[in-house]
Amino acid sequence: MNWLCRIIGLFSLMAGSLLSCAGTLAQFRTPLGNLEVELFDADKPATVENFLRYVKSGAYNKMIFHRWKPGFVIQGGGFYVASRSGTNSIDPIPIFGTVTNEYNVGRTFSNVYGTLAMARVGGATNSASSQWFFNLANNAFLDSVDGGFTVFGRVVSGTNVLNRFNNTSSSNSIFRLALGSPLEDLPVLSATPTFQDLAYADISLLSVQVMPKGAGGREISWMSVSNRPNHLEFTTDFPRSWKILVSTNGTGKTIQIQDSDTASSSRFYRVRVDY
Repeated sequence: MNWLCRIIGLFSLMAGSLLSCAGTLAQFRTPLGNLEVELFDADKPATVENFLRYVKSGAYNKMIFHRWKPGFVIQGGGFYVASRSGTNSIDPIPIFGTVTNEYNVGRTFSNVYGTLAMARVGGATNSASSQWFFNLANNAFLDSVDGGFTVFGRVVSGTNVLNRFNNTSSSNSIFRLALGSPLEDLPVLSATPTFQDLAYADISLLSVQVMPKGAGGREISWMSVSNRPNHLEFTTDFPRSWKILVSTNGTGKTIQIQDSDTASSSRFYRVRVDY
């Protein structure tokens, strides 16, 4: 059950006892499609908290992927653009300081395809700050470089987006632009790019919690995705047959919903967002 919960972000209230088993779900929205990433909160607490601090503060707003190495990594968290149109510039994201390397904290996760890991200064083990990368291949050799690159999440939906970054054919419509270090491997979405053709990555968080309420009822809360339809769904069936409990427009803040059902001994919940 824990494996299933982690994959689809389910939460359940069974026989009056609370079971919450998924890590924080981060949604990366890109022009090429969306990536859903489970963060390893329990195993890499300082690293995940560092990442969440940047997301919640808005530091990652209008962020871009700034380093693309097909067959290796796609990297972000380092640069943003204040506006996507008009005269502009690519600027570094202000950092909050460095985070201690947690490669050997909790369970150890290898830098394999589809994982999310912290980037850092070469040769400096505890230098990670705002930048991270998705592994586009099995990069297990990174596990033994300067204490290991800390993997703190994995893609659970959207690997087709990662696959696009491994496709170097001209028909794939992703091009590399060399603007000089550190933007010498900048991915762009046009052969004649403007600021609108950068590979933007907007990140939002979806963390669902369930608490007992009253005589058998439940309170479900989650950090909603702003200006998007958020659907709170439930099921009592396996295989799953989902039913909508409520649909609401997200505000970017926590939404709380009361489920007064007392007839079901167990209900499993999820939040689905329309993009």
